[in-house]
Amino acid sequence: MLSCFEIRRLASLSLKVPQLSTPVTTAISHPGKNARRTSFLLVFACTILGAAAQLLIKTGMNHFSPHWMALVTNLPLVAGYTIYGINTLMMVLALKNAEMSMLYPIIALTYVWTTLLSYTVLGEPSNLYKNIGIVTIVLGVAVMGRRGGK
Repeated sequence: MLSCFEIRRLASLSLKVPQLSTPVTTAISHPGKNARRTSFLLVFACTILGAAAQLLIKTGMNHFSPHWMALVTNLPLVAGYTIYGINTLMMVLALKNAEMSMLYPIIALTYVWTTLLSYTVLGEPSNLYKNIGIVTIVLGVAVMGRRGGK
């Protein structure tokens, strides 16, 4: 183990680093159209998987018991959280090749799918305000997704 004195002495030593005559530049790779398209498809799939995961978690919570064995054997709950994990991995892959500002608005579609699934699968009631919200989200995603002169 180094003493404080030895650490200070090592820190005070200056190493001679040769100066380069030209600055080092690194090429920034820009992903191609196929990579960006794959990213968009991954994010879109994430919206559907996210809605399915929420539906499974909601179904699993209908049978919730705060005992660890009951939690482990609650298949809808476990499946929902497993899908969320897969969803997270897919998002990491998607973010590698596309702009975050273009991908993240698409995630808002998860709210649309979740609401539509709650109407159809869970039998939850629809109303005008929810439907206006759905249309607003879809329009917002469409506006955010415009490339604007590129």
